[in-house]
Amino acid sequence: MTDSPVPPASPPEPPPYPEGRNLLSGRRVLVTAAAGTGIGFAAAKRCAEEGAEVMVSDRSVDRLAEAAEQLAEVLGHTAPSVPCDVTDEAEVQAMLDRAVDTMGGVDVLINNAGLGGNAPIVEMTDDQWHSVIDVTLTGTFRCTRAALRHMLEQGSGVIVNNASVLGWRAQANQAHYAAAKAGVMALTRAAAMEAASSGVRVNAVSPSLALHPFLNKVMPDDELDELRAAEAFGRAAEVWEVANVMVFLASDLSSYMTGEVVSVSSQHA
Repeated sequence: MTDSPVPPASPPEPPPYPEGRNLLSGRRVLVTAAAGTGIGFAAAKRCAEEGAEVMVSDRSVDRLAEAAEQLAEVLGHTAPSVPCDVTDEAEVQAMLDRAVDTMGGVDVLINNAGLGGNAPIVEMTDDQWHSVIDVTLTGTFRCTRAALRHMLEQGSGVIVNNASVLGWRAQANQAHYAAAKAGVMALTRAAAMEAASSGVRVNAVSPSLALHPFLNKVMPDDELDELRAAEAFGRAAEVWEVANVMVFLASDLSSYMTGEVVSVSSQHA
């Protein structure tokens, strides 16, 4: 007589949505790529719930306006916003200048802008490679450079970058994205060393899998199902679970952390 197979357990449900604890009270936060339903908007919302003044930016003007309106439920007013294409240096500098003029300064920059794709190396074109690198890595560099010029003079500030476990872990058809995110990790460490003496901290999060509609546009459903099954919890992260770690890195709770890349994952990187 053989034992009956044990049916697989259902993935645990996400925890309850967190309540704000004023971790960022009085902070002036700028979030890039904050329109839509991804990590950027979740980060902007969580920062607002933690007491911050929040300004949002995105390349999509229409979706940016919608995001700013949605944040009014938390802020009590429509969030200030500024369109920005992070591949354009003039627009990046204008975004930072606008944030300083509007909020009186920037205490926290959350670099969330990124571009993915799905192509094997032998079929990947130069344009596909350059597009992902320009948005995901060089865009992060441009925004970091603009923010550092302000924060170093200000004598304080925090930058939180959005990397990915693909900067550490191999995955087929993701060479351009993985290379860009590994570059974001290296940029984070180098910037942290340059900024530390001025009281500015630079860290990054490295999510494994946080599902949102944009991801479904760049990856087939069967691949996403495999990635979800590989997670220890059997589910993807909620975008706000990644945003929670961004809030931690932006807050004084992480005051001794700089140059770190924090894996937001239910498995080893």
